[in-house]
Amino acid sequence: MANNSRKILSDKSNLQVLHEDNHIIVVNKRAGDIVQGDKTGDKPLSEVVKSYLKAKYNKQGNVYLGVVHRLDRPTTGIVLFSKTSKALPRLNKLFAEKSAKKTYWALVKNEPPKTEGTLVHWLKKNPKNNKSTAYHKKVEGSKKAILHYKVIQKLDNFYLLEVDLETGRHHQIRVQLSSIGCPIKGDLKYGFDRSNKDASISLHARTLSFIHPVKNVEVLLTAPLPNDSLWNACSS
Repeated sequence: MANNSRKILSDKSNLQVLHEDNHIIVVNKRAGDIVQGDKTGDKPLSEVVKSYLKAKYNKQGNVYLGVVHRLDRPTTGIVLFSKTSKALPRLNKLFAEKSAKKTYWALVKNEPPKTEGTLVHWLKKNPKNNKSTAYHKKVEGSKKAILHYKVIQKLDNFYLLEVDLETGRHHQIRVQLSSIGCPIKGDLKYGFDRSNKDASISLHARTLSFIHPVKNVEVLLTAPLPNDSLWNACSS
């Protein structure tokens, strides 16, 4: 098993690289970064990583980079990119088949009804306001969503939850936790009462494990938590 959780590199753009080899690069996304370009026109993380690789290896011309998965803009944590066209379809297959395991940490103010549990909802996305609604039964246009959570730490005024996804739906963790009365800290869209100062939400893609697309060995990565007083109070 390759565990690169402590190997962190940074460039002048504050890009935090958790792991890099010939075929993949994994970074710790900051709040506010978008993974891939959208209608805002803001420079996406994918382009920042391309610039990093171009400068690091003094590459001439275009740099290849494949986007494997995404995180919501206000969310932090692990994002994996492919550096080669050979690795990209293999990584896409891993994620499509749910072979890559992702674990998230979330801070919520309200105590969940159980210390651990499984949430099953039907989620329907409204593209007009970029928001999903959770239903307890199937409705037209909805998709089944399943996640597992457990309380792993009680802080002074918040609870730290560990969340594992079975499905990957739009805003899934945010809307499902909100549906049990536990909106994520800072998440105004899904019911928290005030925003975080940096416009983030306290949801962090903490770990990622997968079989390397070329080396065929297990890779296990952990993303350091954001540097603020509340996250700093969480057990590492």
